[in-house]
Amino acid sequence: MKVILTENVPSLGKVGDVVQVAAGYGRNLLIPRKLAIEATPGNIRLLEQQRAAFLKKTQKDKNVAEDFAAKIQNITCILPHKAGESEKLFGSITSKDLQAFLEDQGISIDRRKILLPHPIKSLGSYTVPVKLHSAVIANLKVNVIPAAEKE
Repeated sequence: MKVILTENVPSLGKVGDVVQVAAGYGRNLLIPRKLAIEATPGNIRLLEQQRAAFLKKTQKDKNVAEDFAAKIQNITCILPHKAGESEKLFGSITSKDLQAFLEDQGISIDRRKILLPHPIKSLGSYTVPVKLHSAVIANLKVNVIPAAEKE
């Protein structure tokens, strides 16, 4: 019996795979638990249409992410921050600070997509990767400068 998997099944396959299984296994386990549907010609056509729509949507998302990446690559994030004599910051710069800067520039992005492994704790120039899509990563240039003293 051939079935189309609707869920990932360990040792059998991933969503959308057409697999050959024993008739009893398909009828008594996979189909009642909604892990698979029978591979009829109509269901296979439907699967192909869904796959084509998914690929089209994925390509569109990737194109949007590439546009965002081009914008982010052209931005240099200059952050003034209080620092001590040894160029250590009082506090630190986190992905939340970088997200706020990007929003000021008109780029709305989730802070979890900013791949900052640990907070920035000293003055200097940094390159921070921003994951916009599974295949698109932009590099944000960050310059941390000492804040001007107010007297």
